[in-house]
Amino acid sequence: MKYLSCFFVVACIMITSCRSHNHELLGIDTMKVLMFDMLKMDEVYLRIITKDSTAAKRKENIRLYEEVFALHHITKGQFDSSYRFYESHPVNFKLLIDSLDAFANREKNRLLIGHEHSY
Repeated sequence: MKYLSCFFVVACIMITSCRSHNHELLGIDTMKVLMFDMLKMDEVYLRIITKDSTAAKRKENIRLYEEVFALHHITKGQFDSSYRFYESHPVNFKLLIDSLDAFANREKNRLLIGHEHSY
């Protein structure tokens, strides 16, 4: 009985800590779109830095990421904690990456189809 009550206390603590930790957890659907936009900003940054070598010193990439966070109405802290969660849970991280890949392919196809109709 003593072990059962200890188990119950530990389980309650774990459930409570998980709830408080996950209140900022961004869902996979939000994260995939956010990460897709961040990857696009990485491309923008690479183009900027090839033309302006001082962009790295000005931390232009951070400014671009902040624009993405503002666009999605989240904070850097929310993104960081959610990314750490997914990174530390391999099954969830794989789901996120697979979802991001599928989303990126859909966006690519949507743009290609739209481009074909513009002629």
